[in-house]
Amino acid sequence: MKKVGIVMGSDSDMPVAEKAIERLEGFGIPYEVHIYSAHRTPEQAKAFAEGAEGAGFGAIIALAGKAAHLAGALAANTTLPVIGVPVKSSTLDGLDALLSTVQMPTGIPVATVAIDGAANAAILAAQIIATGDAALAAAIREDRAKAAAAVLEKDAALNR
Repeated sequence: MKKVGIVMGSDSDMPVAEKAIERLEGFGIPYEVHIYSAHRTPEQAKAFAEGAEGAGFGAIIALAGKAAHLAGALAANTTLPVIGVPVKSSTLDGLDALLSTVQMPTGIPVATVAIDGAANAAILAAQIIATGDAALAAAIREDRAKAAAAVLEKDAALNR
């Protein structure tokens, strides 16, 4: 099975990244977590992205706040799918990170989830990997069925 790279711009992004880690572990998807900054360690970020496919990765999740150029910097150096997670910071409530992540130029796409949406990033990474893994696709369908059942149970409880 392909693994997922989780790259954070700072260790302060870890509480958000943990939501992705939890979902990946739930699906049994192997992952690696790294801290590389698009601005402070650009060479290391580039080297990771350039070597990711050869190292067995199927997708990369990039979390960053403020200027949030990490996802774009990684995407510029790999053809693997990159999923950006804008992280809410103390300034602008994450809007700056959202706009920096989602506004990529033509030819270098970054799939972008909601501010602090690391769980959805992990699910999207799982769906990408599942295009070549029938067992993982079945696990994703089962996860969705459980979520639907939980909603219907709440509806039934409300109407009792």
